[in-house]
Formats: sequence, structure tokens, C-alpha cells
Amino acid sequence: MHSSAVFLIEFGAIILALGLLGRFAGRFQFSPIPLYLLAGLAFGEGGLLPLGTSEDFVAIGAEIGVILLLLMLGLEYTAGDLVSNLKTQYPAGLVDAALNALPGAAMALLLGWGPVAAVVLAGVTWISSSGVIAKVLGDLGRLGNRETPVVLSILVLEDLSMAVYLPIVTALLAGAGLAAGSVTLAIALGVAGLVLLLAVRYGRHISRFVSSDDPEKLLLVVLGLTLVVAGLAQQLQVSAAVGAFLVGIALSGEVAEGAHNLLAPLRDLFAAVFFVFFGLHTDPASIPPVLLPALALAVVTALTKIATGYWAAKRAGISAKGRWRAGGTLVARGEFSIVIAGLAVTAGIEPSLGPLATAYVLILVILGPLTARYTEPLATRLTERPGRRAPGRSAATAGKAVTEADPSVDAPHDAVEDQDVVGRPSA
Repeated sequence: MHSSAVFLIEFGAIILALGLLGRFAGRFQFSPIPLYLLAGLAFGEGGLLPLGTSEDFVAIGAEIGVILLLLMLGLEYTAGDLVSNLKTQYPAGLVDAALNALPGAAMALLLGWGPVAAVVLAGVTWISSSGVIAKVLGDLGRLGNRETPVVLSILVLEDLSMAVYLPIVTALLAGAGLAAGSVTLAIALGVAGLVLLLAVRYGRHISRFVSSDDPEKLLLVVLGLTLVVAGLAQQLQVSAAVGAFLVGIALSGEVAEGAHNLLAPLRDLFAAVFFVFFGLHTDPASIPPVLLPALALAVVTALTKIATGYWAAKRAGISAKGRWRAGGTLVARGEFSIVIAGLAVTAGIEPSLGPLATAYVLILVILGPLTARYTEPLATRLTERPGRRAPGRSAATAGKAVTEADPSVDAPHDAVEDQDVVGRPSA
């Protein structure tokens, strides 16, 4: 009875603290992720208030949080969206992977952590934070900008690549050999391809089977199906997260929209618990020794993300200002960087990887919204040459004339027309 009361008090205090931290972040309009990580550091070993009885429950909640993050991500896309993005935007995805994964791999090798840790840290530095970026785009009023579909296409390709990357990491962390790892990857790719095929051809039938007018029944069926598929995927060494992502892709239309609305609060709750859980397994005293490498990696990969967005937007015919905006928007790292690092922490491959990933994400989740806002005006000021604008013409008139002469040049921000935007997870 006593332990039950302590558990309720501990877990209730965690949820209450997360709620207050979320409100604080919302008031100042920045992502709550760094605050959740700091809360985990405070509640973990070596922190201010170490947990006693509720850590096991938090661990289960964290696993559910990862599954719900990937499920909700899958609900944002249809199989057709993914296939279309693969066909048209794959060069940008390849450039993104090369520019942003290689610095992480190189840092791990320079620190002497070995090839497995290099693959993990490559994923940490590669994947941008969809949640933070979606919120930033909304806050800055850029959802209708011409560069925004380019940004979202890169994020879609990153998310889709998780279906290939996570099984590879899972096999490596499990110590599987080349043959076993190849079989695992083949199974993952086969399952992903099969799900995409079924979603394209029979998505309506699958959605009709899951559909229900009763929100309670819809919630139970979708959540139950997701957990079962995630468990089976993990049993096959494919990764529970990938299984949840594929379930989300298979659902479409009103079912996907209804499930999204019902599951969003659960996603937010358990995702917050996941960030706390990651912080629990990071000793605050272990962060200062890796702070300098984390800062160096953050600076390098912020620049490589800006270069990625600039190149992709230029390839799409976007003007210079839009290219800088696209690059600055992509800088933030967050939830999936922590998911990837969390796999390595659980496997215990490198004690310093978790602290470095925590410091890295803390830096870039704070820096990301700033680069999204200020990269374009700063770049414009540095590259603008005196006397470029013709005398006697207002800025608005000059902008209108340039836009009419070249449709690829961005119109003034307040005059940009709304465009179709690929679905992304809401903040």
C-alpha cells in the first residue's frame, strides 16, 4: 500500500511538472522538449529528486510514446504522398543524408566510439525535428510560402528513411552479424513495401474495416492494432517504431483524421514521458565532458542543414531569400534524434553517447527557431550590395516587378498565396 501511494505521488508529480513546463514553454513560444529533457535530468540518478518506485512504469510509458510518435507521423501521409515524394525529391533526400549524417559518424569515430556508435550518431545528426519545425512554420506564418513544400518534402523523406534506418540500427545494437543484419533489413524492406502496396491498392478497405462512428471504439481498435503490429515488428527485429509508422500509413481519409484527433493528447502525454525517461538515464555530471564536442557538432550540422535547404530550394526554382528561409527552418533536431539515441542508451553501447545526444538536442532545439527566423535577413544583409535597387522606386514596387519578371522569385511575405502543403505532424 505504501509503495502504491509513493508511486502515485511520484508519477503525479512528474505529469504535473511536465504540464507546468509545457505551459511555460507555450507562454514564451518555444518547444517544450528541452524542458522535458531537463526534467528527466532532475529526476534521474545524480539529479535533484531521484525517482524510486515509478521508473519502471515511466520506461513502459516511454516505449508507448515512441510508438505513438511514429503512428501519428504515419497518419499524416498517404502511401501516394510517399511514393510521389520519393520519385520527385529523392536527390534532395540523398544530399540531406550525406551532408548531415556524415558529421555525426565522423565525430563518433574521432571520439573512438566504434562503427556501431558512428551509425547511431549519424542518425542523431541527420533527422530534423518535424514537430518543432511544423510549429515554427505556423508561428512564422510561412505555411503558404513557396519554399515550404520543399522543406516538408525533405522531412517526409527523412521520416520514410526511418523505415530502413531503424531496422539497421536495431540489428547492429543487438550484435547481429552481417548475414543476420541483412535478413533483418530484407524483412523490414519487404514489410514496408508490402504495406505501401496494400495501402495504395486497398487503403480504403483497410480504413473501412477500422472505421467506427463511436470515438471510443475507433480509439481502441486503432491503438490496439498499432500495439499488436509494433510488438510483432519488434519480435521480428524490425523495430516497433517502424511497425507503428506503417500502420499509420495504411490508414487514410476520415479514419486517419479521426484517429489523429483522438490520439493527439495521448501522443503528447507519452512523448513527454519519453523525453523524461531519456533524461532519467543521463547523469547530469556526464554532460560537461561532452559539451564541447556537442557544441562543435551542433554548429557544423546547423550549417549543413542550412546548405541542404538552400540547395533543395534552389533546385526547385525558389528565390535566394526563400532558399535561406528553407535552410534555416531545417536546423532544429528533437524527438527522433532522442529516439535513435535512446536505442543506443538502452543497448549500453557507449556511455557518453546519451549525454552527448542530450546536449546536442538541447542546443539545436533552442537554436532551430532562431535560425528559422533570422537566417534569411542575416544572409540578405551580408550578401546585399549597395546600389542594387533602382533609384526612385519603392521596395514594394521593385519586388512586384521582379516577381512578375521571374515567377520563381518570392513575392513579398504578406502577398504570398496559399499553396497545397504536404501533411506534417502538428506541433
